[in-house]
Amino acid sequence: MSFFRRLFGGSQKDESKQNSAAVQASEQNVSSLTEDDDGEISAIPSGPPTKVEETDAEEAISAEDAAINDALVNGVTRPLEGDPFEILQPGIGHLQAAHASDQGMVRSNNQDSVYRFFSSSSSVDETPDFGLYIVADGMGGHQNGEQASATAIQTVANAVIQSLYLPLIMRRFSHDGEQPYTISEVMNKAVKDANRRIMMTVPDGGTTLTVVLVMGDLAHIAHVGDSRAYMITNGEIEQLTRDHSLAQRLIELNQISAEEQSETTQHRNVLYRAIGHNDDIDVDTMTRRLPASSYILLCSDGLWGEVSNQDMLDTVLAAENLQAACDSMVAKANQHGGHDNISVMLVKTPPK
Repeated sequence: MSFFRRLFGGSQKDESKQNSAAVQASEQNVSSLTEDDDGEISAIPSGPPTKVEETDAEEAISAEDAAINDALVNGVTRPLEGDPFEILQPGIGHLQAAHASDQGMVRSNNQDSVYRFFSSSSSVDETPDFGLYIVADGMGGHQNGEQASATAIQTVANAVIQSLYLPLIMRRFSHDGEQPYTISEVMNKAVKDANRRIMMTVPDGGTTLTVVLVMGDLAHIAHVGDSRAYMITNGEIEQLTRDHSLAQRLIELNQISAEEQSETTQHRNVLYRAIGHNDDIDVDTMTRRLPASSYILLCSDGLWGEVSNQDMLDTVLAAENLQAACDSMVAKANQHGGHDNISVMLVKTPPK
């Protein structure tokens, strides 16, 4: 276990801290950002990937890493020939996932972006399952929202794959099993890099960003905005992330109730924290241990604004499979008006 100890955030002394609930960042520089009208679809710029430091021993395979990373980030469904690892279809004993995304009944285009990547190894190295799941809800109107959400996802996926996934499967950590950075540090930096990139390339756009990295039975979460991550276990649903919206602030100040928030979008669509809004941004990060046969649900506000938590829970538990659950939740959001783009990602952990 010493091989993973630093990677997961510390020594045996602070392992208990990893199992705690959300460790939220403090809030600063509160201001507002509202969603603009939607617009036309356009191409998404690729941009330079985030680099990780290389030692002399790593330089010989840097070109191979670049080719692998390009395939993983920009085309994960493409056949990868000659890879030094095995990417398997999720099944019994491994993470399973599905997603659905729809423009809704009102918007003319879909400014949401979703991303999922899964890897599992059957080797003697006992590398844990690795699943990266991201939902981003773009804003800014016209092409800006689409570009912002896609750019944020690409930047974060690039950074996580290069900084965590490739070193993990290639065992390119230091010889004493220590990693110079933790998962939370990598994810925090990746989100901030996405913020800087959007500030430079899509100055009139912005996006929410909710990232869940599952390694083994731990979920590492980074979050900005009002997309959400939930955990479903033992027949109950728990919201893991906190909305960075004016409505949530008013709820915390007892100015409005949660029911009033669900009945109006007047305050819900005003965000005080979003990617692409300020040069410096606070990122909420947390780590949760995932029970066997539990679910992680990520969604944009186009889902949770139309479908109640209880309805989402009932749909997941009653569905024949994960994809059916995602499709059903999107259909229900559209039946309730579909006033915004709708995206949902559902991940299930393996049984014991």
